Amino acid sequence: MRLVVNGQPLEAEAKTLAALLAELGYQGNWYATALNSEFVAGADRKKTRLSNGDRVEILTPRQGG
Repeated sequence: MRLVVNGQPLEAEAKTLAALLAELGYQGNWYATALNSEFVAGADRKKTRLSNGDRVEILTPRQGG
């Protein structure tokens, strides 16, 4: 399926947001996710289905000054 992840086109096999994160190598639950500009809580990722053309954002915390 064709997705846009963090602004970049991507071909993925995943059917859910949780499966996509695993496919991309993300582990843990310390990042934020959005699907088509809507926040998706960590507890909802396993049941959040993906469709061709969806836009996914994966945000990781950063420190700095």
